[in-house]
Amino acid sequence: MSASAASARTPELVSVIIPVFNGLPDLDEQLAGLAEQDYPGSYEVLVSDNGSGDGLAEHVDGHPLTATLGLRYVDSSAIRGPSYARNNGAAVADGDFLAFVDQDDRVHPGWLSALVRTAADYDAVSGAVEVATLNSPQVAAWRPMPAPEDGFPTHYLPYAHGNNAGYWRTAFDKVGGYDESLFGGDDVDISWRMQQAGLRFGHAAGALVAYRLRTTYRDTWRQALGYGRGAVDVYAKHRPLGCPRLPFHATWFSIVLVVLHNPFIRLTRNRISRGLWTLHAGVLVGRIQGSLRHRVYYG
Repeated sequence: MSASAASARTPELVSVIIPVFNGLPDLDEQLAGLAEQDYPGSYEVLVSDNGSGDGLAEHVDGHPLTATLGLRYVDSSAIRGPSYARNNGAAVADGDFLAFVDQDDRVHPGWLSALVRTAADYDAVSGAVEVATLNSPQVAAWRPMPAPEDGFPTHYLPYAHGNNAGYWRTAFDKVGGYDESLFGGDDVDISWRMQQAGLRFGHAAGALVAYRLRTTYRDTWRQALGYGRGAVDVYAKHRPLGCPRLPFHATWFSIVLVVLHNPFIRLTRNRISRGLWTLHAGVLVGRIQGSLRHRVYYG
């Protein structure tokens, strides 16, 4: 990664942007977490409503944490999709540093301080994710996460998980924000585009977010399909820019795991939980669907 003009910067104002679609009541837990930040600087929180039908506007209006958070409601219903909600929230935000979280998670108290501290020397920053706080031990085992210090590597370039990312506005604007044509993998895409543009990408291990997982096999399957399709969408977009195919051993591992260790079939060697198998199987099927749609071999 090449160097940029970023060095030892401190934001005048941080804008925390939350894309929301029918996010009640989980949103209130995220807002409570944001109200407990130990960050000494100024920050505002924007709830970017992507067309909710659960009374979100009325809920945010007069919310008890409005003054504490500098809470603002943003109507982002013109185009469906979290990428548009993030971009539209960023467009009306006042901050020179933009932080993105999701509606159904909860930031740890030191999250924003760690994110901003690391961002002093980078243009874009990823934060860490844990699954123990908001999920039962059974559900948490469905989605193993990297250690906080490891970040989110890929076979190409690292990325910032969509529910925990920070960008200086100058960097965000330079790459044009999130790609609104993507309905999966948009977090990977913007992270890669920033690095391809020569911007510095860092990771804040202390910027921890508690991630709320899907709790049913059906919802996990649907989410996993989106992950798989999105991965191919991003690969097809970045292949001309140097993104390689997924290594063969990664694909072979997925196939072996899905075929030989299906816990829903008694005859197979059941070495993993049903939830973890559902995640892997859904991603694999989504990748196959995406590869057929784009007529590419992803790996």
